[in-house]
Amino acid sequence: MESFEEKENGGKRRTVRGKTQMKRIENATSRQVTFSKRRNGLLKKAYELSLLCDAEVALIVFSPRGKLYEFANPSMQKMLERYEKCSEVSNTTSPAKEQDLQSLKREIANMEERIEILECTQRKMLGEDLASCALKDLNQLTSQVERGLKNIRARKSEILVTQIEQLQRKERSLSEENFFLRKRFVDPHSVLTTPASGSGSLLTTATSGSGSFKSSEVETQLVMGPPSSNAHFLVHSSH
Repeated sequence: MESFEEKENGGKRRTVRGKTQMKRIENATSRQVTFSKRRNGLLKKAYELSLLCDAEVALIVFSPRGKLYEFANPSMQKMLERYEKCSEVSNTTSPAKEQDLQSLKREIANMEERIEILECTQRKMLGEDLASCALKDLNQLTSQVERGLKNIRARKSEILVTQIEQLQRKERSLSEENFFLRKRFVDPHSVLTTPASGSGSLLTTATSGSGSFKSSEVETQLVMGPPSSNAHFLVHSSH
C-alpha cells in the first residue's frame, strides 16, 4: 500500500512510501495487484540468486485462484527428486539421532551417579561423613581399609627388595673393580737383572711400596799387572 504526501520543496511534489502492515489485504483488487508485484519480485530474486551464486533454486507459487508459477535451476524435476531424497535421509536419520541422544543422556546420568558414590566412599575411607554409617557399614569399611593397607605394604616391600638387589649388584661391581685396580697397582713384585759381561756384576733391587726402582751405587777398582789369573775387576756395592 502506498500513501502520497505533498510537501513544499521548491514547488515539487514528492511521493513518500508508507509502512505496509503485515496482514491480509481485504480489498480484492489491491490484493491481486500486490500479489502480482511481489510474485514477480520473488521470481526475479530466485533467478538472481541462481545466476550470481551458482545455486540450484526451485520456487513454486500458487495464486489465490490456483494458478501455478514456478522457477527452477537446473530443472524442476531434478530439484523435486533431490528434495525427496534429502527428505527420506532426514526422516530416517532423525529417529536414530534422537535415540543416540537419549542414550548419551542416560549414560551421563549413570556416570554422574557413579562419581557421586565414589566420592562418598572416598570420604568415608578417609574417616569423614561417618554419622550415617551403621555398624555393618563400618565393619565393611574396616575390611576395605585393611585390605588396602595389606596391598600397599606388599607393594612397598616389593619396591624395597628390588632396590636392595640393585644396590647389591652395584656393590659387587664396585668390589670387583676395586680388586682389579689393587691387583694392578698395589701388589708387591721384584725384578733381578744380571749383565751378560764377565767383567762385573750389577744388582738391581725393586722396592715394593712405591713401585719405583732404585739402582745401587757401584764402586769399581782396577788392578794392573801381568796377565794372569789374578787379573780381575772387583766390584764393591755400597748402600
